[in-house]
Amino acid sequence: MRVSVVLCTHTLDRYHDFSEAARSIFDQTYDDVELVLVSDGNEAVFERFEEDFSDRDDVVCHCNDENVGLLESRNNGAEVATGDVVAFVDDDAIADERWVEELVDVYEKRDVRAVGGRMTPAWVAGKPAFLPEEFYWLVGVTQRGFGPAGGDEDMPGEVRNTFGSNISFGRETFLELGGFDDDIGGRKGDANLQGGETELAARLDAEYGYRVYYNPDAKVAHKVFDYRTDPVWLLDRAFWQGYSKRGMEVLVPGSTGEESAFLGRLLIDFIPNRVVGLIRNPSLIQAIQLVMLFVFTTAVGLGYLYGIYRWG
Repeated sequence: MRVSVVLCTHTLDRYHDFSEAARSIFDQTYDDVELVLVSDGNEAVFERFEEDFSDRDDVVCHCNDENVGLLESRNNGAEVATGDVVAFVDDDAIADERWVEELVDVYEKRDVRAVGGRMTPAWVAGKPAFLPEEFYWLVGVTQRGFGPAGGDEDMPGEVRNTFGSNISFGRETFLELGGFDDDIGGRKGDANLQGGETELAARLDAEYGYRVYYNPDAKVAHKVFDYRTDPVWLLDRAFWQGYSKRGMEVLVPGSTGEESAFLGRLLIDFIPNRVVGLIRNPSLIQAIQLVMLFVFTTAVGLGYLYGIYRWG
């Protein structure tokens, strides 16, 4: 089984991080891997691709005619790929050496059309003590409580979708579905709307009856830069994530059930357990994290309410 990993970038400003992401794909324990590099309309980036990787027969380089954004870039990468499976990773991520092997293991052993894995944190500027694990999703990391219904982040099984930087599809299925809807935000002229992998996974379920299979051992580390640990940035992201959830409810009815389930666990499980733990073993850090649970939840809720106002 050949796996094509699509890696997109659009500027030389982050080329060092991009190169680390590419090297992590070259270092995979699985042998039959093709790396598809997509420059999003930047000729200088494409020329750097050819300069650095032209001597490799396991690399395909592509340059978009113009800057079209990440989702369409991924679609273009899947079009020129040759693998049986097309996997996606971001240019600020580093794949574990067994990542592809763990994805393939699921495809070979189960009747699946999409497989994803766990996002782990790579704290570039240090781990922020105030950020509770339940809200790691704000920084693109698999949060506490993610997983199959009734499970958690250590349990494999079917989920709606995993993060876009650690998700894969049978290439034929991906192309039949038309890939990511690159007009998710543009459809309503709304750059704040997010959820490309959510929308695609919803179509996968609706058209084929398959969900994404989550393998927690298929790991990709996401670099968390200093600006992503700023409380103001995190609150802003929480607000617009809440807004996006409402937008996705309107555009893809029934697509936000997992968020509702997570909110239920947060209110009836995680928060009460934290309160009990704080009473038994008082800790300033734990107290701050408990407060931030409420703060971030409120920010998401406000964004959702604004989404109701905006989307109806």
